[in-house]
Amino acid sequence: MEQVETEGNTIDEAIAKALKKLGVERDQITVEILAEGKKGIFGLGAKKARVRALLRKSLAPDEGEAHAEEAPGRKRKITEGELAAAAQRGKEVLEEILRQMEIAATVEIKPGGAPDEALLDIHCDCGGLLIGRRGQTLEALQYLVTRIVSDRQGRDGPQLIIDTENYQEHRRKGLEDLALRLGEKAKRQRKTVTVDPLDAADRRIVQAALQDDPWLTTKSLGMGAYRRMLIIPEGDRKRKEDEPPQTPAGKPEPKEQK
Repeated sequence: MEQVETEGNTIDEAIAKALKKLGVERDQITVEILAEGKKGIFGLGAKKARVRALLRKSLAPDEGEAHAEEAPGRKRKITEGELAAAAQRGKEVLEEILRQMEIAATVEIKPGGAPDEALLDIHCDCGGLLIGRRGQTLEALQYLVTRIVSDRQGRDGPQLIIDTENYQEHRRKGLEDLALRLGEKAKRQRKTVTVDPLDAADRRIVQAALQDDPWLTTKSLGMGAYRRMLIIPEGDRKRKEDEPPQTPAGKPEPKEQK
C-alpha cells in the first residue's frame, strides 16, 4: 500500500490515522489536504477533515513488486504494448494535424518522464510558432491529440506529451524552481502561499517538487481543469485549525472578555 485517504475531526487526527494504517512515521509520508474540515457550532455544520497520505519515493515498493491491494484511486498499470500503440497512433494523428497546418515537420517518439508516458517530439523550423504564447499552442495540440487517441485507448490509458525545442523540459524545470521558491517563502513567512491556476499535469509537477518536505502540504483549490494550488506550511495549518468557528453570518464567535 503506497497511499491512503483518511478522515478525522482535525487534519492532525486524519494524518495520525493515515500513519497508523501505513505503519510509518510522519517524516516518511507526504500529505495532500483534501478537505480542511469545520468544527461547526455546537456540533452543527461540522465536517470531517480529509487527507491523502503517500509514502515518499524512497519507501515506496519497487515497480516490479506485485501488490495484493491496489491503493484507492490508483491508475492501472500501462503495458509496454499499450504505450507503444498509443504513441504510434498519437504520432500519426499529430503528423496529420501538422500537414493540415502546412507545417513541414517530423515527429519522433521518445520515452516520457513516467512509466505511462510517451513523448512526441516535433522537429521543425518553426518551433516558436508551435509553442505559442506561454506554450498555449503546444498545449492545444497535446489536448487535441490526447482526445483523439483516448477515444480508442480509454480515459485511463497512456499519457502523451507533445514537445518541441525541449520546451516541456524547460517548463518542468521552471515549475519545480517556482515550487521550491514558494515553498521556502511559505516556511519563512509561516503563511500559506497561493499558486496561479495550473492544469493537472503542472499541479503534479509542483506537488512532486515539494513532496519530500515534511513541513509543507499542498492542496488544490477550485473546480475545472485549471485550479489554484495552496502551499501550506505546518505552522499556518495548525493556526487555522485553532481559529474559532464561524457563525452563520460568517463572523468568528466572540471571545470571552476577561
